[in-house]
Amino acid sequence: MTLVMTPILHGDICHGHAWIVEDVDLLAERVARVAMGQYRHVAQVLEGLNVVAPKGSTAHAANAIAKMQVAKNGDPWQRDGWIFQIISWIAANQHKTESVVLKPPHIFHAHKGFDGMQLEVSADGKSVSAVVIFEDKASEDPRKTIREDVWPAIAKLEAGERVAELTHEAAGLLEAQQHLYPDLNVDEAIDRIFWQEARRYRVSITIGDVHKEDADRARLFSDYDTTAKGDVIRRRAETMHFDKLRDWMDEFAGLVIKKLNELGDV
Repeated sequence: MTLVMTPILHGDICHGHAWIVEDVDLLAERVARVAMGQYRHVAQVLEGLNVVAPKGSTAHAANAIAKMQVAKNGDPWQRDGWIFQIISWIAANQHKTESVVLKPPHIFHAHKGFDGMQLEVSADGKSVSAVVIFEDKASEDPRKTIREDVWPAIAKLEAGERVAELTHEAAGLLEAQQHLYPDLNVDEAIDRIFWQEARRYRVSITIGDVHKEDADRARLFSDYDTTAKGDVIRRRAETMHFDKLRDWMDEFAGLVIKKLNELGDV
């Protein structure tokens, strides 16, 4: 398994998992394949399917390696944030059930849409029971990021902002997977996401030692229950601990580049 995901529940505030990298070499290979556009293969492997790996090419590898570089101004935030988004997508794939439709990961650093999204389809395959909106943040100051960036973004969604974008994204996801759910009426399913209780959130963020213990982790997500009111099922909270985030990201990006060179050597 790429990541070990330990379930954590913080009362009525939120629920979720703490992630630990079990095999960094395997994680680097899967991030490399996503960076090359081979996300479908990674998803199939994580579903337990025995599939043949697609071939790479020097062009695919070179394009992906360019994305693993720090920006010319020396700012690593976009690269590291994008890497973390891919890791978050991998974690979501590990945890998803058969009734989940997961949005493909971003292939660009500066994508302006939702960080990620999944739709939860009812057991009979005829309707959407929930839309889960991802907020993925790689930060050295997670509480400030949550307070000043994540909570305001969720509050806007709760107030109905970005609903057209949400509808557009959800419709595209359902249309792409309609062969799996032939009895699902896409338009009726999309109408469901207008209702507040159908919207759920999944906040994934990097943490250091300050928020490693359960009580401190709970304080990190304080005000989640007042930002997205309702049942705790609406509020997912995922964390990944790093001793030194930037050092880890630099080393990991180097490992991904090594994998890309191997995958592109055809």
